[in-house]
Amino acid sequence: MTFDAFDIKSLIRTVIDFPKPGVIFRDITPLFQSPRAFRLTADSFAQRYVEADFTHIGAMDARGFLIGSIIAYQLNKPLILFRKQGKLPARVLAESYQTEYGEAFLEVHADSLGNGDSVLMFDDLIATGGTLIAAANLVHRIGAKIFEVAAIIDLPELGGSQRLEDMKIPTFFLTQFTLTEP
Repeated sequence: MTFDAFDIKSLIRTVIDFPKPGVIFRDITPLFQSPRAFRLTADSFAQRYVEADFTHIGAMDARGFLIGSIIAYQLNKPLILFRKQGKLPARVLAESYQTEYGEAFLEVHADSLGNGDSVLMFDDLIATGGTLIAAANLVHRIGAKIFEVAAIIDLPELGGSQRLEDMKIPTFFLTQFTLTEP
């Protein structure tokens, strides 16, 4: 059983002027409130990666945790959490990045990966790519590599997926929205 991009899109709520005026926020919580849609979303990712050759799954704080943790469980892979600054208790590596709203820092435990590891990265959405690029930089600093970046939504007009591709990081997403799409 599968569903197409139209079905996914119908379960993503558009919120105008959130979190600040001029921003169109794509809210995935209705997708997760439908058990069938949530299962199909997770199954779509699991089917794509069940035979893939990577060692770890990385999940972005916070909505990336929702899918990343499920796929790590389904595929029996270690889960690496990329957190906002000050949330991890052990020694961390940090990377600054620009968001749509300002500067932020992303952290990962310094011992979470090793040389030669390969990470499948999950987030809910690819916008400008700032968070995912910061995570990729952290992965590379540890000596590991990015297998692919996966997300539910891509916003191609904001350039994040292109920025990742320019860094030779493949991307995969289940659906896209244009900036003017309701």
